[in-house]
Amino acid sequence: MNIFWMSLVFLAIVVVIVKFGLGTSGADRAVVSEKIQKGAAVIDVRTPSEFRAGHYPGALNIPLQDLGGRLGELGDKKRAIVVYCASGMRSAQAAKRLATAHFTDVTNAGGLRSLEQAVLK
Repeated sequence: MNIFWMSLVFLAIVVVIVKFGLGTSGADRAVVSEKIQKGAAVIDVRTPSEFRAGHYPGALNIPLQDLGGRLGELGDKKRAIVVYCASGMRSAQAAKRLATAHFTDVTNAGGLRSLEQAVLK
């Protein structure tokens, strides 16, 4: 592979990491914990099968691909919402979509394990 193609692949990887938050753990743990303690809606944007395999207690499963069509289920756009997935990538996308839809208090908790660690802290 020549240097041009290697550079192009590297640049594409960087763009994906920056755009979608790949590898990020989401918001600060204290912020996530406080939002949940104050009654934020917790939304799991993983697939139904991932949700059935284990999820945060009380979380609503709205897969990322269904989010646009199910915004009405979230209620008041000023309500605090915490989103999570498996790694933080899909939840970062969900947070952006919710912000675009004018939800004003959206927090990306990252992956399920990060969310659980934030709350257990």
